[in-house]
Amino acid sequence: MSAKTKIIVRIIGSSITLAIAGRMAWALNKLILAGEQGCTPIDAPAPRWSAYVHALRKIGIVIETITEPHGGPYPGSHARYVLRSAVEIVEAT
Repeated sequence: MSAKTKIIVRIIGSSITLAIAGRMAWALNKLILAGEQGCTPIDAPAPRWSAYVHALRKIGIVIETITEPHGGPYPGSHARYVLRSAVEIVEAT
């Protein structure tokens, strides 16, 4: 799925249908494919994961943020994003 993709998704258990385009569509697709494992910017590099997640949350999609520590030469923490809304892709263009 490219950054130019547009998808129509339905939130399962509701009558809500959403049209999502560009990097938000890309990020949502990555979250759907990742399942319970979720995604990190390390697993699926993209410049603005937090912005994509924020925008998806604003339109009603529930995404959990799990903070994970990491070591290495620059220890700290990173986010793991896990899709909690049950969604299905109705159409992709």
